[in-house]
Amino acid sequence: MAEVVLRDVAKTYPNGFKAVKGIDLTIKEGEFMVFVGPSGCAKSTTLRMIAGLEEISGGDILIGDKRVNDLPPKDRGIAMVFQNYALYPHMSVYDNMAFGLRQQKLDKHDIDSRIREAAETLEISHLLENKPGEMSGGQRQRVALGRAMVRKPDVFLFDEPLSNLDAKLRVSTRVSIAQLHNDLKAEGQTATMIYVTHDQVEAMTLGDRICVLNQGTIMQVDTPMNLYRYPANKFVAGFIGSPAMNLVKARVQAESGMTFIELGNGMKLPLPADKAQQVTHKLGHQIWFGLRPEHIHVVSMSENDLNDATVPDVNPREKAPQSQKWHRIDVVESMGNELYLYFQTGDDKLVARIPFDPAQDIRHGDNRLMQFDMNHCHLFDIDTEQALLLG
Repeated sequence: MAEVVLRDVAKTYPNGFKAVKGIDLTIKEGEFMVFVGPSGCAKSTTLRMIAGLEEISGGDILIGDKRVNDLPPKDRGIAMVFQNYALYPHMSVYDNMAFGLRQQKLDKHDIDSRIREAAETLEISHLLENKPGEMSGGQRQRVALGRAMVRKPDVFLFDEPLSNLDAKLRVSTRVSIAQLHNDLKAEGQTATMIYVTHDQVEAMTLGDRICVLNQGTIMQVDTPMNLYRYPANKFVAGFIGSPAMNLVKARVQAESGMTFIELGNGMKLPLPADKAQQVTHKLGHQIWFGLRPEHIHVVSMSENDLNDATVPDVNPREKAPQSQKWHRIDVVESMGNELYLYFQTGDDKLVARIPFDPAQDIRHGDNRLMQFDMNHCHLFDIDTEQALLLG
């Protein structure tokens, strides 16, 4: 049993600063849980408390039904992988991986078997006689992973293990960690993993579930796709996703039987009926309006038969549907297969994310008709910042 349970776990430093504010979380056996959040949100502090490297100020931590509050790290059944590898520079890869096992006085044949099995899995068998200084950062991180694997822990803990690697190595090592988790589960071994990162790509691609933290408080725990599609509050909405969700202050209004969101520049965006029903209590009130960049589209004139709207400096262009409006493109960022288009609506700066289409030839300074897909909009309370829409 390798379930990890945090019950009202808190951390207060001697100066009175409350780093962790009583969090409750259950990490299931075999689950890959990712802690993500901005710098200073207490994700690493929480991980270190689970490891026993940081004392807790309140609550309980259970690993496999055993309360471990007062147990030293070596007795908690955990193995930790750090961002700086923490390898002994004067030892070979083999000896680095064997060090902890020798401390446990395991049989040397068992030690050798574990090391060679882990080395084969991580594709570092050819490096066993090398020393850390003779290897790349990616290879050293694989050695650190191997050293954790050979201990056969109940729980693997990762503290931003890829942050020191370049972009290419981050991808390959990330894949290795995901493969390690899958292989351990396939072999029936304990594979509970807790992973700390500030990188959204790592969080979204690795985690079975993600725990979003902010200022020592859990903001939401859910699957990657649910976090992306159904953020529980404005913080999660703005933190998960790249480019970030567009979030602006707006007002819920109604006229002629239609409920719409009115932006600061007077643009009116009609709400679909199912969403309109959920915000009738907010009519006339200010809210936070959110829309992801991929849900703002550039409209093709031929698709909408807006023949008299092709010249953006004449009044007939206002005949476009309410969810569409002309905007001047301030900046175009090309990402190869897609474009990020930056533009303004009143005082609010927005970004659209669209597939690259050479036929459109979009450039900065262009006036383009932009459509806001309100089926995918998000609304949040202006004061509590909690989601107003259920889905």
